[in-house]
Amino acid sequence: MFGFISRNILTGLITILPIVLTVYLLYWFGVTAEEFLGGLIKSLFSDSYYWPGMGMVIGLAGLFAIGVLMHAYVVRLIFKKIEGLILHMPVVKPVYRAIRDFFDYFNPNKEQDFNQVVSIEMADTGMKVIGFITQPLSTELPDGYNDEGNVLVYLPLSYMIGGYTVLVPRDNVKPVDMTIEEAMRFTLTAGVASRENTKK
Repeated sequence: MFGFISRNILTGLITILPIVLTVYLLYWFGVTAEEFLGGLIKSLFSDSYYWPGMGMVIGLAGLFAIGVLMHAYVVRLIFKKIEGLILHMPVVKPVYRAIRDFFDYFNPNKEQDFNQVVSIEMADTGMKVIGFITQPLSTELPDGYNDEGNVLVYLPLSYMIGGYTVLVPRDNVKPVDMTIEEAMRFTLTAGVASRENTKK
């Protein structure tokens, strides 16, 4: 009886938690943007220029503008310079890199960086791992590794930040009928997120 109750409570929690966290994240963003940017508008201008919700609107517009500007080469170059400074800070570096790598999984431009979802067979064990071809051109590989039969494959780690980049013979790589987003979610959750769920 206790097991039945606990299983249903856990099922309810798993069902409702993603919705609650999503709503809370949106609420947190709205409140934070409204308090900070709305307060900034009030301090710089009179209250007559402010209306409720202005801070959140400006915050969304700012995020949109940053997204658009990141397509410009000069802006990307400036961002890399700033990021380079952050990555040279002893304490900040590991924290920033972990957060950046985590959110990079959900980057809508990620598909531009990966060319194909593939599976690699582990020797003669019959086991296969899912990965992403990151460099199909042998001419772009370092000297000594740029053999025509090699491709560079990224193997993400489930429930962890990071992964492995391995050099694999082209014959040992088999295409998988999955989109980048499906494969990312599938590997990141160790298969807990089924393919049907990733399509929703």
